[in-house]
Amino acid sequence: MAKAGEDRAKAIIDNLANRQMTIATAESCTGGLLAVALTDVPGASAAYYGSYITYANSAKSKMIRVPARLIRDYGAVSNQVARAMADGARNAARVDFAVSVTGVAGPDGGTDKKPVGLVYVAVSSELATVVIEHKFGTLSRSEIRRKSVDAALELVWQVLTSSEGD
Repeated sequence: MAKAGEDRAKAIIDNLANRQMTIATAESCTGGLLAVALTDVPGASAAYYGSYITYANSAKSKMIRVPARLIRDYGAVSNQVARAMADGARNAARVDFAVSVTGVAGPDGGTDKKPVGLVYVAVSSELATVVIEHKFGTLSRSEIRRKSVDAALELVWQVLTSSEGD
């Protein structure tokens, strides 16, 4: 992870710990890299609950209760599934925030409608769930995964700093 990502992860952990709030992660294409970014921060346990690495579609349904019909109707890489993953992780873990990542990291698996580099990131809170679509293009698998982690950290930060007055 780049220095900016490390700084963002530390800022997230510090912000949550200061507010006595918690976060969980639900990851598909990143396979745990987002959890690594957050747990690389010393003292992360003050705010970080844990991760659901739901790489298989059945894991999404079994572990964090993503409705199988959403996966069937929209595909695992979709706004709807990213939202359900974040909401499901927040509810399963009983935390204040949850962030999810689902996408096509490649080099295979892309289609015309869902090309390699398409990633959805979602953050769920009590107030709302925000989903952002990213199109990273034809980068390497590791670059897409790294950019996905950076995008997830950035969205968490935006949600945290927009909700501080609550």
